[in-house]
Amino acid sequence: MLIEIFHDTACPWCYIGTKHLFDALEKWQYEAIKIQWHPFLLDDTIPPQGVEFRAFMKARKGMEPEELKRLFDYTKQRGEASGVKLDFNKISLAVNTTLSHQMIALSPTKSKNAVVEAIYKAYFEEGLNIGDIETLVSLGKAAGIDATQLRNLLSSDAALDEVMADATSARRSGINSVPFFIFNNKINVNGSQSVEVFLQTLERAALPETLKVNSLW
Repeated sequence: MLIEIFHDTACPWCYIGTKHLFDALEKWQYEAIKIQWHPFLLDDTIPPQGVEFRAFMKARKGMEPEELKRLFDYTKQRGEASGVKLDFNKISLAVNTTLSHQMIALSPTKSKNAVVEAIYKAYFEEGLNIGDIETLVSLGKAAGIDATQLRNLLSSDAALDEVMADATSARRSGINSVPFFIFNNKINVNGSQSVEVFLQTLERAALPETLKVNSLW
């Protein structure tokens, strides 16, 4: 079964949603699964060095500090309930995620899932700048990827055209929010749905008679 995941690496709901999906896959285990990761750039206008996180979020959401704190607290609680740690107090930068998606594209297939998880953890648990080459190289090295080769590739904009084309294609196909999941090219799931919803979707997607559905949830 092919599962396509459209996500952004600085999106907490993408982190939660993919955690729910992988928890569901651990319970399901009836068919070989192929995961295909697709970039969705929520804001690629952020400069490479990043911008101050809270000022950025305040402007983006149109919220006052207290409202923003309530949003962070709510999201953090939802993460905790899902087994995902979100430490917004450690995040100082809103980052341009393009480089992190390039790293995912460049990672060996067997390492991609681990690399994606490492990037999410680096940003949301440690507050690291995932738009920084050396940060990404360190994460890649921990995942068994050659650090020198990865640094050279990221420094030369390798996979940049691929990432930008993939992100553009997603929007042109009608995907306008993430996380977004496509199961076996026929069932779409939008949002960080529950483990139970993903289990139901896996069952439906595995049925040969299931017709393509534009939007299930």
